[in-house]
Amino acid sequence: MPQLNKLRTALPGGPGGDTAPPSSARLRTALTVFFAVDGFLFAGWVVRIPAIKHQTGASASTLGLALLGVSAGAVITMMLAGGLCRRFGSHPVTVVCGVLLSLAIALPAQTHSALTLGSVLLVFGAAYGAMNVAMNSAAVDLVAALRRPVMPSFHAAFSLGGMLGAGLGGLVAGGLSPATHLFVLTGVGLLVTAAAGPTLLRHRVPRPASVADRTEQPRRMTGRARKVVLLFGVIALCTAYGEGALADWSALHLEQDLHARPGIAAAGYSLFALAMTAGRLSGTALLERLGQTRTLVAGGAIGAAGMLLGSLAPTAWLALLGFAVAGLGLANIFPVAVGRAGELAGPSGVAAASTIGYGGMLLGPPAIGFLADGFSLPVALTTVAVLAGAASVLGYAARHAVPRA
Repeated sequence: MPQLNKLRTALPGGPGGDTAPPSSARLRTALTVFFAVDGFLFAGWVVRIPAIKHQTGASASTLGLALLGVSAGAVITMMLAGGLCRRFGSHPVTVVCGVLLSLAIALPAQTHSALTLGSVLLVFGAAYGAMNVAMNSAAVDLVAALRRPVMPSFHAAFSLGGMLGAGLGGLVAGGLSPATHLFVLTGVGLLVTAAAGPTLLRHRVPRPASVADRTEQPRRMTGRARKVVLLFGVIALCTAYGEGALADWSALHLEQDLHARPGIAAAGYSLFALAMTAGRLSGTALLERLGQTRTLVAGGAIGAAGMLLGSLAPTAWLALLGFAVAGLGLANIFPVAVGRAGELAGPSGVAAASTIGYGGMLLGPPAIGFLADGFSLPVALTTVAVLAGAASVLGYAARHAVPRA
């Protein structure tokens, strides 16, 4: 199995250069746009959680249960999306899910109870989960064609979109109602999908012969490969738990526990997303220099330290610093884990690792909510640091986890 993080050459044309044919360049650009709009839409919803919490009159625990709808819908469709990608192709599935996600984001602002909020978030999560599996499956194929570890660059686009979505959401939070804001996001999502979608629909990923032969084999995983995919899925879970916790609870922590203004509270996730963007933009160089194991181990340790500071800091500014450090640490863990699973088993591996990984988001919102009610939100957020440390340990344990051919 080729170690993508050790390959420094692209397609013929010179060492280390990005000399992909025009179709590959267009595909990479279009796919990057879809990752960015996915993050932009998700962050736009996230920064309106406090306002929608107030609108529905939900407590911390009932809000956590309602937020479970996002993760439940995502996990359900992730289990199906791998099969859809094999049957119809990852590109068409990505475009269709882009349309569905854009339409679904307007729904939460139309609710006035925790029960109805959870119901519409189930629809939103279903579109979000299927889109993530389809995008990552397409990205894995393109990474194999380019023969460079560029997977973090796609996730950097997601983080950049999240940063922009959170930043703009914080700016308009005081002037636009949640309904107006999310309706505008629907229009943005549909326009971007209409602009970038035709490229994905027209082009297929060019593959080297060896990769094409491998991907045409049946996608049933062997017992050894299944264990390796499971291991990387658990590593992804530890990261997704942290990302979901910060997305859903960072603004509430800053506003309620540290008495930050709404604009500052919204900046928590924006800073986290900015730090993740910076970390992922440097992810390709980092993987080529350090390799997967040291990237995973160091990332988990840094993420754990940052979240301890972010959750227990006595001031909003120190908490913001902690969130930024956590973002740098967690940045490349999820893309490395999902990319490795996709390298092993194609869309089936991506779907399996993503389902397990986003199980972290399934566990995160209700766990944080119940722990916050029983103890406090700062104490609840320390569980993010615990799981980041676990990702570091598992990343080291996975250093020899390569299935036999």
